[in-house]
Amino acid sequence: MKWKGRRGSSNVRSSKGGGKMIGGSIGGIIIAGILWLVFGMNPMTALQTGQAVTGGSGETSTEAATSTDRDTQFVKVVLADTEAVWHQIFEEANSTYQEPSLILFDGQVSSACGSASSATGPFYCPADQTIYIDTSFFVEMRQNLGILGDQQGSGGQDNEGKAGDFAQAYVISHEVGHHVQTLLGITQQVNEASRQVTRTEANRLSVLQELQADCFAGVWAQRNQQRVQFLEPGDIDEAINAAGQIGDDRLARASGGEVVPDNFTHGTSQQRIEWFSRGLESGNVQSCDTFSGAL
Repeated sequence: MKWKGRRGSSNVRSSKGGGKMIGGSIGGIIIAGILWLVFGMNPMTALQTGQAVTGGSGETSTEAATSTDRDTQFVKVVLADTEAVWHQIFEEANSTYQEPSLILFDGQVSSACGSASSATGPFYCPADQTIYIDTSFFVEMRQNLGILGDQQGSGGQDNEGKAGDFAQAYVISHEVGHHVQTLLGITQQVNEASRQVTRTEANRLSVLQELQADCFAGVWAQRNQQRVQFLEPGDIDEAINAAGQIGDDRLARASGGEVVPDNFTHGTSQQRIEWFSRGLESGNVQSCDTFSGAL
């Protein structure tokens, strides 16, 4: 994936006093937990299930992210790319896109949706319209989670396109997809509907919400390719491979648990691949109506 040399977003900030990593390195079942949560953990669901959320409330003290390390610069460029694409899409609909913030934290963080640890994985909080990513996440993703792409790198372009780059961009664009859902009022509708139905039906609505965010990520990728031609051979396969690895069914089997569709909250591997691919092929938000009258 080509990303160097483009504008970085000014909306990326770093948390101050976030605390140390809880529990040391990530391994075993925790890796499965991160895979479950990586692509679109709804913080409200996280608070309800108690997975990797420490409780509490309030907001983290932040400052502009000024680090020149590779991952910080990568996050800035990808977020800026999402800003450019979604501004364009909203303008086409005679609307105005409101950019989200993104906070990089170390170990644990407090958001308007509660406190979370590094094990939560990247998440979006609709209450403060902010994406949260632990600084260790990309390292863990490259070293431990096995979500890799083209092992040949970027074809000699200063090692710009490391294996896994586009999968990481997919993570960010998925979380931005949740922000778009908030701006469109979809998140609010899902939360309201979920309070009025059974747990099984609420889980089904969560799946539809997550699949739509996957589709929005695909829309972004297609539109950004038209804009800056950032994709390289193997990048699409990389994202599809990542989507396949984080399906509820695959993760249940990987953890040795029983596959129970009524407990799914993010969708099967095949569903996640299908909806990302649908957005990628169309580049059209209208193709991402996963709900089809469900709300």
